[in-house]
Amino acid sequence: MENSNVSCIDSDPELETQINDRISFKKFLGLSLDDPTPDHSTFSRFRGRFSKETMRLVNSELLNQFAAKGLTINEGIAIDARLIKSASHPLKKEKRETPAGNLDKNGNALKFSRDLESDWTVKNDVPHFGLKEHAAVDTNYGFVLATEITPASHHDSPYLPLCVAGSCHTKNPIKNVYADKGYFGKYNQDFLHLNKIADGIMTKATRGTELTPFEKDRNKAISKIRYKVEQYFGLSHLHNNAFRARFTRLIKNAIDTLFRQMAFNLLRGTKVLKTA
Repeated sequence: MENSNVSCIDSDPELETQINDRISFKKFLGLSLDDPTPDHSTFSRFRGRFSKETMRLVNSELLNQFAAKGLTINEGIAIDARLIKSASHPLKKEKRETPAGNLDKNGNALKFSRDLESDWTVKNDVPHFGLKEHAAVDTNYGFVLATEITPASHHDSPYLPLCVAGSCHTKNPIKNVYADKGYFGKYNQDFLHLNKIADGIMTKATRGTELTPFEKDRNKAISKIRYKVEQYFGLSHLHNNAFRARFTRLIKNAIDTLFRQMAFNLLRGTKVLKTA
């Protein structure tokens, strides 16, 4: 029997090699042992035909199929964000003017970079150049319900409504939303109240106001539920190199993340159904 622990496939040529080498891959693709494996360029051309919206529809259909098998999806969701390193190095110190000789907001010559859509942010006093993935994960089975890619400097909080809206895949309404203190604020609280969703956002101490013992206990209880989204980040970081972008274009990274979401949910769903 083949080893079920498959390492991350980093390229289309490697995928071609794996299909040639592994019986399980051929079986999954419906190929007999005598059928030729598609050339690696076929994969990239096929992937290039998928838009961001198409991949979201594919993921939604997959989640609905799992729901049809009796799995309760999206009653409770956990939302968080993680930083992703750029596929390219940040700008060098030396100036390299653009062909048009454009100037930045300070009147200095713009410098050239392969990655024009990543930017800088600072987390835990450490500078970071790249992107940010905002994600919503089902708190019951750990399915990834929504992902959104932005430049790293974008704040987490405004993306809570977008992640909630992107998590509505089945007829069952979302009942609870869990998030850390970064999402605390009147805007998100009003959004959840307006949509009749229970507020599971951790309370943040404000200037001159400390958390009460009740609020501290509530935060601890929420943290024990919202770990599902951190589990997704950790697993994709470990097995799919999700800590680093594959492309220098924001849209291509967004579609790549949606492909990873589909693969993650396929593996998670089959394990859940096998256990059930």
